[in-house]
Amino acid sequence: MLIRRPDDIPSSEITPEGLYQNRRAFIGTAGTLALGALVAPANMGAAERQKDDITPEKDATTYNNFYEFGTSKEDPAENAKDFRATPWTVNVEGLVKNPRPYDINELLGRLTVYDRTYRMRCVEAWSMVIPWQGIQLRDIINRVEPLPSAKFVEFTTLFDPRRMPGQRSAVLPWPYKEALRMDEAMHPLTLFATGMYGKPLPNQNGAPLRLVVPWKYGFKGIKSIVKIRFTEAMPNTTWADANPREYGFYANVNPAVDHPRWSQAKERRIGEFLKRNTLPFNGYADQVASLYAGMDLRKFY
Repeated sequence: MLIRRPDDIPSSEITPEGLYQNRRAFIGTAGTLALGALVAPANMGAAERQKDDITPEKDATTYNNFYEFGTSKEDPAENAKDFRATPWTVNVEGLVKNPRPYDINELLGRLTVYDRTYRMRCVEAWSMVIPWQGIQLRDIINRVEPLPSAKFVEFTTLFDPRRMPGQRSAVLPWPYKEALRMDEAMHPLTLFATGMYGKPLPNQNGAPLRLVVPWKYGFKGIKSIVKIRFTEAMPNTTWADANPREYGFYANVNPAVDHPRWSQAKERRIGEFLKRNTLPFNGYADQVASLYAGMDLRKFY
């Protein structure tokens, strides 16, 4: 896959060389946005500003929710060891100019790959800070040319119980599906991740292609994507179908709206002992709150 490197980003916005190891092994000096702008917005009040050390790679790759490989946090790293993510085809369907299967290299090739360090917040009230590499979802959407009638974009995970042993159980209705409103999908923070910590995406973290939406709870981050479908009506999504009382379509991080079984006001950052306050929209309110102007975020959770 050819990687286009942006030539209009000032050197002051390039992630420091020592931020994480082996970065050049994956994308060299591929384009990046400022760590400060993405992890701690510059105009965040002093009371809201938090220290955001990057989560150790070992923690981020061994403590996972990926039910296709098992429901325990350690299961994905163990059960996905032999999973092969090549070759890989993504079917583009629905309200789009040319619906058809795309080889992953055709779908992503020549699009700019960025380094993006994001806070990631799980609905279970734990969080991490992860350096991702990936492509803005809007660049992929523009490539496949959805029709004007498309209002939502739906994603589907590979369904292959032979290779994904967690799918042999009925813990969720398979295959896993998630979706975004089109303006959410087109937001520049929304990423199709292909790597992390300067390396190709590990199997247990969703190889070869996963969704990263940093202002939403982690269950929106669908992994090992094989289908993108554009629709006019809001699609069903897996967790909302499985338990709509606990998992809404929007899944925006909102410390004022508790999960029915626990508070969302605080979170445990992996690697830390004390809990910290949860930030509205996971700290990205300045960038994304306008998407939900006028919406009751207690109702549309």
